[in-house]
Amino acid sequence: MEQPSPTSRVSVLLPYKFDKAFTYEAQASLAPGTLVRVPLGRRMVVGAVWDEPPDEAVKIRPVAEVLDFPKLPEDLRTFIDWVGGYTLAPRGDVLALTLKEKLLEAPPKRAKSFAFGGADAARPGPSLSAIQEAAAVALRSTVAEAAFSVTLLDGVTGSGKTEVYLEAVAAALRLGKQVLVLLPEIALSVQMLARFEARFGARPAVWHSELTPAQRRETYRAVAQGRADVVVGARSALFLPFADLGLIVVDEEHETSFKQEDGVMYHARDMAVVRGKFCAAPVLLVSATPSLETAENAAQGRYRKLDLPARHGGATMPRMEALDMREAPPERGKFLSPLLVAAMRETLAREEQAMLFLNRRGYAPLTLCRTCGHRLSCPHCSAWLVEHKASPRLSCHHCGYSLQRPAKCPTCEAEHSFVPIGPGVERIAEEVAELFPDVAALTMASDVIAGPAQAAEAAEKISKREVGIIIGTQMVAKGWHFPHLTLVGVVDADLGLAGGDLRAGEHTVQMLHQVAGRAGRAEAPGRVLLQSYDPSHPVIEALLSGDLTAFLEQEAALRRPGHWPPFGRLAALIVSAEDERIADQAARALARVAPQGEGVQMLGPAPAPIALLRGRHRRRLLLRTRRDIAVQPLLRAWLAQVPLPRQVKLDVDVDPVSFM
Repeated sequence: MEQPSPTSRVSVLLPYKFDKAFTYEAQASLAPGTLVRVPLGRRMVVGAVWDEPPDEAVKIRPVAEVLDFPKLPEDLRTFIDWVGGYTLAPRGDVLALTLKEKLLEAPPKRAKSFAFGGADAARPGPSLSAIQEAAAVALRSTVAEAAFSVTLLDGVTGSGKTEVYLEAVAAALRLGKQVLVLLPEIALSVQMLARFEARFGARPAVWHSELTPAQRRETYRAVAQGRADVVVGARSALFLPFADLGLIVVDEEHETSFKQEDGVMYHARDMAVVRGKFCAAPVLLVSATPSLETAENAAQGRYRKLDLPARHGGATMPRMEALDMREAPPERGKFLSPLLVAAMRETLAREEQAMLFLNRRGYAPLTLCRTCGHRLSCPHCSAWLVEHKASPRLSCHHCGYSLQRPAKCPTCEAEHSFVPIGPGVERIAEEVAELFPDVAALTMASDVIAGPAQAAEAAEKISKREVGIIIGTQMVAKGWHFPHLTLVGVVDADLGLAGGDLRAGEHTVQMLHQVAGRAGRAEAPGRVLLQSYDPSHPVIEALLSGDLTAFLEQEAALRRPGHWPPFGRLAALIVSAEDERIADQAARALARVAPQGEGVQMLGPAPAPIALLRGRHRRRLLLRTRRDIAVQPLLRAWLAQVPLPRQVKLDVDVDPVSFM
């Protein structure tokens, strides 16, 4: 490795909690983006030469080593600066999303080799319908412009959106560009990789948390060197150092899992648009149920819009029905309506598959003492412990605390008095086993299926009809293709509609419409049954009508007068401390000097819905402004007025998705 002679000053940004770059001595030829090893205190750390003037007044130490690795591209450095400024996160924390020392290590001499690239863009794709071809032509033209733009590809479930956007991928590859495809769920990469290989004759690179250290290191290097032509990944792939990024695709753009909820709090969909702008690349947002934010941007002409209004191959949309649980209740202690059970029997008799959807992991969401009513809760969080039969333990889904079910109630000391209340997917699976003892069933939930390999195994079993009944959480709502599935039963269509989340209705419509979209294809029409105690609720009526555009218009009409997103801006402050009194004092101190003025409102402070999390008491403040008012300058001026004690942690969430 090259050893520099210290002759000039350079600024180096370090991947730690520093917003400022540090000044070091180095040789004059070090260009911005060069990766270096420098002293920090008593240790050596990796950093990147940054695009800002060095401090000429400070006493400095020399750069220890220039690393033999491609420079971080200018568009990525600009993006890191922008994300830091927008989210109020230290730029070093944002750089840490891109730069980790372990990723820069040279592979061992006898390391396993990984293949990258090889996608054949000239390979003919599948036959497209006239509507699909028109959309594909528009996307090829957009990619050929080699300029920044944003396009919404809005197509009903089963309309062939993937086949259409793969034509845009092919166009980018023909130009010699790299492509990034972001997915909301790493398990989805299984079917995506298979479809990609069928189209291009080679698998893309993948980027997610399940990779081995060697896979991560080699993929990172291949992306930086331009050898990885296509990357399919989770939201963190957005920060990879692409050598020549020419297209970004955000599949299922409406998914809330694109939001990073800790550390640097960013929304990968929105940041993908920004990254596309800085690298002059088109961005494609894909969904059957676009978010109101994206739909409004398209309506205002900020985004282009392409529609695929019909299912491919002549298939019809599934028939949706609401089952009024007040009129056809399940048996005592059960959760499936007799009407749903009868429909499942008919489906299975035709040798077709049925799916039951409940967005609740575990066996039961609540366990209480039938003698005194004591509820088992987490000692570290404001949350009930969830029973898991497979463990068999009760667990907190927020901090991971768990215990075995007590033999005695800690309050009244009654023995064997605890009973489960309400269903999780494990309890539904138990009911299914009693009703259909001779039918193979499979549960798809994130705590049952760990990673893409197990997801691939599950998908193969379903595809081969080794499974008759699928029971799933939100994992099954995201883009799966199950050709023999014709019946979907939603166990609790009302779940998620209560509470103070301004997007609760929107998210429920999106999730249940996506789940419904798993049912039926050309030769086998689908049927969807929604179990509800309030079938006249606007969300249930929107699902039954299938008119999602009208529903979004209603949502917009509700949000517009109060300047709620996307017609205004939000920023949440989450104040937390182990001592509740200190958390309260800090929150009140912030509230006393909150920004004021026309179009600006501060809400709170108030205990967060999860008021205790991992042993810390939490208080929330919410800043709401008109859309034309930037919240970042207000936040910086606000926070500068209140020095917080060391025991207090402050999280700033610009554009919050969760209000927990």
